[in-house]
Amino acid sequence: MFDAAVFGSLFLTLFVIMDPPGITPIFLALTSGRPVKVQRRMAWQAALVAFGVITVFGLFGQQILGYLHVSTPALMIAGGLLLLLVALDLLTGKTDEPKQTKEVNVALVPLGMPLLAGPGAIVSVILAVQRADGVTGQVSVWLAIAAMHVVLWLTMRYSLGIVRIIKEGGVVLVTRLSGMLLSAIAVQQIANGVTQFIQG
Repeated sequence: MFDAAVFGSLFLTLFVIMDPPGITPIFLALTSGRPVKVQRRMAWQAALVAFGVITVFGLFGQQILGYLHVSTPALMIAGGLLLLLVALDLLTGKTDEPKQTKEVNVALVPLGMPLLAGPGAIVSVILAVQRADGVTGQVSVWLAIAAMHVVLWLTMRYSLGIVRIIKEGGVVLVTRLSGMLLSAIAVQQIANGVTQFIQG
């Protein structure tokens, strides 16, 4: 009832795409200024939202995209544009405003989707579910998906200790660096989507 090769392949693929170490500074930047209890709640909310989105697309991905007549490149470009807007907010310091700090649940957007459950992860899961042979293959695929989201939650949950070390000035620095990195990720995602449109 378990295929280690299928599990390992999908887990490593999702690890590279969802990038738990890379999401740490972005998580800290987006949740800065909130009480620790709220930040911890956002950690599991983001992981849960990502898991929910990935699960839905794993089960019904092809049907959803087909029904909406949405191609994978279009999904990549849309996700990239959304990430670019978030990156600009981080770079300009708008996420530091009290109104946003209190009212916006960044665990849903952009953390849960499209940062964690982005087009790359969605497409990888759709393909893995299609290719999985029999019950053993399917069980291994879904165990890999679940394990990846546990890793994401643990990474975000325990990254909060970093804030106590780097203090407020460090958080501001991390926020600006995260904005720059996130903008690069967004532009690359848009470029990949455009390239696939042209090739398609």
